[in-house]
Amino acid sequence: MPPEEFMFNRLFTAPTPGGTTPQPARAGRLRRAALACACFGAVMLTGCAQPWQQFQPGEDQSTLITRLGAPRETYDLPNGSRRLMWPTQPMGETTTAADVDAAGKILSVRQVLQPNEFYRAEVGKWTRDDVLVNFGRPVETSYFPLMKREVWTYRYLEDNVWYMMFSFYFDNQGVLRTTQKSPDPLHDPDRRSLF
Repeated sequence: MPPEEFMFNRLFTAPTPGGTTPQPARAGRLRRAALACACFGAVMLTGCAQPWQQFQPGEDQSTLITRLGAPRETYDLPNGSRRLMWPTQPMGETTTAADVDAAGKILSVRQVLQPNEFYRAEVGKWTRDDVLVNFGRPVETSYFPLMKREVWTYRYLEDNVWYMMFSFYFDNQGVLRTTQKSPDPLHDPDRRSLF
């Protein structure tokens, strides 16, 4: 018998008490171990729910405040509801935003610093106020006098992998004129020495 086959038989079969016919020795233990691992993995995944995934529409806003603390930013929306925000800026890449109706019931909770939210911004139509209400205060602002553009920049994580910056460029009237995304120099080892 080759050594590999002997090792396999030794690990996965054992002699019967009254004879030499092999029978599965560890199959039951392996099944139980696999089931235990699957259960453990499921429990761990439920523990990884992001803050914006823990709430249901219709719940009272007090559940938000109990779990997340007092909002760091609050904005009134045109339809009479309010947007509550919990940013992790300046060093973080997320902002949890909750829309709450006039009665204090949750309408929606989501993470707003992500591409599908940024791409909702309408060039030529949105203003600084629109960007502020939708994304909160920027991590940094700057002004380019030759371009006559004010720039608001937000850190975010693209595809849950890439550390990026998303910038909104406004003209002197506060109207959005262009947007730009770029790598976050804070997490770029080639550019870290520049900052």
